[in-house]
Amino acid sequence: MTLRHLRIFVAVCETGSMTAASAQMFIAQPSISLAISEMEEYYGVKLFDRISRKLYLTDNGRRALQYARHLIDLFDEMEQGIRDQDAVGQLRVGTSITIGTYLLPQYINRLKQVYPSVRVEAFIGNSGSVEQQILDNQIDIGVIEGVSHSSYILSESFQGDRLAFICSVEHAFAGRTLKELAEVKDQDFILREKGSAGREIFDGLLAAQELAVAPLWQSASNQAILHGVRSGLGISILPYSLVQESLKKGEIAEFKIKGMALSRKYSVIYHKNKFLSQSARTLVEICKGEEFPGNSKTG
Repeated sequence: MTLRHLRIFVAVCETGSMTAASAQMFIAQPSISLAISEMEEYYGVKLFDRISRKLYLTDNGRRALQYARHLIDLFDEMEQGIRDQDAVGQLRVGTSITIGTYLLPQYINRLKQVYPSVRVEAFIGNSGSVEQQILDNQIDIGVIEGVSHSSYILSESFQGDRLAFICSVEHAFAGRTLKELAEVKDQDFILREKGSAGREIFDGLLAAQELAVAPLWQSASNQAILHGVRSGLGISILPYSLVQESLKKGEIAEFKIKGMALSRKYSVIYHKNKFLSQSARTLVEICKGEEFPGNSKTG
């Protein structure tokens, strides 16, 4: 006995005929008749009296109808309850420091417009640590700068940012465009820690030109790096979105290198074997700027 049998039985009872039930359920009439016959054979009772080509519920049929409706309602309630749990459940998100500071709050606010009751737990670290959390199933999705390096992780890229070389306003490089990257190799650098996406890009750039720098400071704190640069302790390279306010205020200066534009994509990442709930998939779409239920794109 299956839920399909019960749904067919209820449809026949409510419409009064197998023909009408067939039309309502888009099921061939012989299949409707077979399902009713199988129910009667299974329980060993007649559910309908067939008189003058009309169907009349027997006492057993009326009792069966009560149970069938109750079971169908329970099943539908279970289905809806499980689906609704996605809207009131928990979503674990890991982000790199820059994204967690500047972008994640607006992403979560937009997600809350669709799923007001969803609980979002955020973990902020460098891109490498976010990848490891994905692999260890400590978070559901990650939002990082650059792309993942693991074959077990799927990446969906979106928008991007550029990296800016920065120095104090009194530094000799302030406002200049240098001829080549080699001009910075003897400078004191204040850099992000290894494992961060920005540091990885910069190290790759140096390696490509067979250059190396020995950082004076290494820090996971963007603000500490900004303070160090502002104080004239060294130069750095950070995401433009992070330093643009300080540049506008004249607290630090930017310098450029001829022919060199450093940009990178952001990526939403998740384990390739991970089932993404609807709320998680919606957050992915929000990050990528795509349309999602309850949202319409604006220019």
